Amino acid sequence: MKAIVQEKYGSPDDLELREVAKPAVGDDEVLVRVRAASVHPDVWHVVSGRPYVLRLMGAGFSKPKNPIPGTDMAGIVESVGKSVTQFRPGDEVFGETIGGHQWTNGGAFSEYVSVRQDWLALKPDNITFEQAASVPTSGFIALQNLRDASQLRPGQKVLVNGGGGGVGAIALQLAKAYGAHVTAVDSTSKLNMLRSLGADQVIDYTQEDFTRRSVRYDLIFDVPGNYPFSACKRALKPDGRYVLIGHENFGASGKRVFGLLPHFFKLMFLSRFVKQLRGPSVSMPTRKDAMAVLRELLEAGKITPIIDSTYPLSEAREALRHMIEDEPQGKVIITAAEAV
Repeated sequence: MKAIVQEKYGSPDDLELREVAKPAVGDDEVLVRVRAASVHPDVWHVVSGRPYVLRLMGAGFSKPKNPIPGTDMAGIVESVGKSVTQFRPGDEVFGETIGGHQWTNGGAFSEYVSVRQDWLALKPDNITFEQAASVPTSGFIALQNLRDASQLRPGQKVLVNGGGGGVGAIALQLAKAYGAHVTAVDSTSKLNMLRSLGADQVIDYTQEDFTRRSVRYDLIFDVPGNYPFSACKRALKPDGRYVLIGHENFGASGKRVFGLLPHFFKLMFLSRFVKQLRGPSVSMPTRKDAMAVLRELLEAGKITPIIDSTYPLSEAREALRHMIEDEPQGKVIITAAEAV
């Protein structure tokens, strides 16, 4: 099969299209003929090998353990392992190719990939393969942090900082599905997209600082983390909640060794004393449960994935550069044309 191969950490220029062996299928795994795969920030982390600490968190110390990038994909089941009961050949599926909290390559930038059955769900008929491939990682992150629906009631005020990105766009739509009044913050070029996703109000961060407005929010869902918590706290109600996702803007933070991990540890420590930093009161969903919820939301039209552009597998370098260097209006997708 054809696949994108990464032999070392570096830049998109280090990615090559090669012929490699088709992956083996374990007893609990499904071989998927990939139709589309998503380019997202975690892909950049493993291609670049930054922050360096991620190499000790699953990616591989001197070079990637798995040389084929990509984790989010959608496609058609080619074959199944002997213990698989949830899928059969011909099923259209989507999901992640890795589990847990890992920064590692997952083999999705290829014509075929082998995936555990619990990490997949049937693709809804009302969305395309490209749309389905854009959802898993971003959707899982959003669900993790908005999983306590009791903390989002109709009429509550939610601010999504970075609402035009992959995670932010799903968080915006989830909050709207819960009945919240949503304010979305992003750059000038993304304001119309935010409105199309259902935002009740939009803020151009190049023109206005949301932390200095008089409005107070029940929840601030902060994707980029480009304001200190002390500033965001000014925009929170006393019983409000602050959620940081953290986006390094592809290395712009300059924190090459530990990235934003020290900042997360600081907030975790402060959460013992600061009410607004408390976490959700319900347990974290499993990957299988999250995929089932995302499928239901997609099928019901409560989440509408936005696709910026698609690139053939042979142009994976260009797809990654576009995500890093430009301001995509939605997700960047790689398609495996040979798999059609």
